[in-house]
Amino acid sequence: MKLSKFKYDLPEELIALHPAANRDESKLMVLHRATGKIEHRVFKDIVDYFGDEDVLIFNDTKVFPARLYGNKEKTGAEIEVFLLRELNREQRLWDVLVDPARKIRIGNKLYFGEDDLLVAEVIDNTTSRGRTLRFLFDGPYDDFKKTLYGLGKTPLPKFIKRSVTPEDKDRYQTIFAKHEGAVAAPTAGLHFSRELMKRLEISGVKFGYVTLHVGLGNFRSVDVEDLTKHKMDSEQIWISEEACKIVNTARDAKKNICAVGTTVMRTIESSVSTQGHLKPFEGWTNKFIFPPYEFSVANRMISNFHLPLSTLQMMVAGFAGYDNLMKAYKEAIKEQYRFGTYGDAMLIL
Repeated sequence: MKLSKFKYDLPEELIALHPAANRDESKLMVLHRATGKIEHRVFKDIVDYFGDEDVLIFNDTKVFPARLYGNKEKTGAEIEVFLLRELNREQRLWDVLVDPARKIRIGNKLYFGEDDLLVAEVIDNTTSRGRTLRFLFDGPYDDFKKTLYGLGKTPLPKFIKRSVTPEDKDRYQTIFAKHEGAVAAPTAGLHFSRELMKRLEISGVKFGYVTLHVGLGNFRSVDVEDLTKHKMDSEQIWISEEACKIVNTARDAKKNICAVGTTVMRTIESSVSTQGHLKPFEGWTNKFIFPPYEFSVANRMISNFHLPLSTLQMMVAGFAGYDNLMKAYKEAIKEQYRFGTYGDAMLIL
């Protein structure tokens, strides 16, 4: 499977810059894999496709305010710092990306906030863009974290070309977000409202929760034409005994199991027995799924419409079938569906 097969022309105006007025009222395309049939619905209509003892699996990761703006010592040049993950709590060490990267050297100090509320020192160059920062903060850890997050902004993806608004703090987070650690939202989960969850529950649908802390690997571009040579960034995942029990009970009873989003699909496909049962796991995954791929656990999937040449689009093509997906995307463009993080959704049956 070649990278160039995932190129398509997406009109810029179809990239959603804002979320739908109500979470569960974005458009929903329903794609039937076996026949290629397409239906056009509203997201809250997904209750019509699930019944008693079916399972929806969600990613309950929580996004933290990962984007900071600071100034370099002496020159005062503005630097964007994107927090990736905490490396050492006691020493206040963080893995970060900096932009523009070429201006930042080991030993440089960066200042954040009014009156230089927070200072960081660059102690390592981990990659061409990545750095390790040590934040210089004397107070207790809770005060440091509060200061850091107080200065941070909601980390909307770069393709949403606008400033962050107060609304984003709430809407760039699922309603079931629980375990903090993601720098990007699991977008398929953003469509679920409390009312919709209640309606699904009343229909007898069960919910399972796994955690994948979404990293920037989701947005990193693929630079090789041969997809087998692309390496995904590792992301941390947790699959609990409880989630396994819910999923495996449904699987044994031949019920529908739906992965809500590409992050859920990557998580569950990273820990499966030879019988197709989900296994408890805590660790890291760098699994890259693209067609052709044999899926073991879920027989349904909910996904947003992803940008051209993205690993997310490739995974969905693995599940929907390449031809089905490209036909569906063509239809979505014709019908003015909204693409990207805040865009519309697709249910693949």
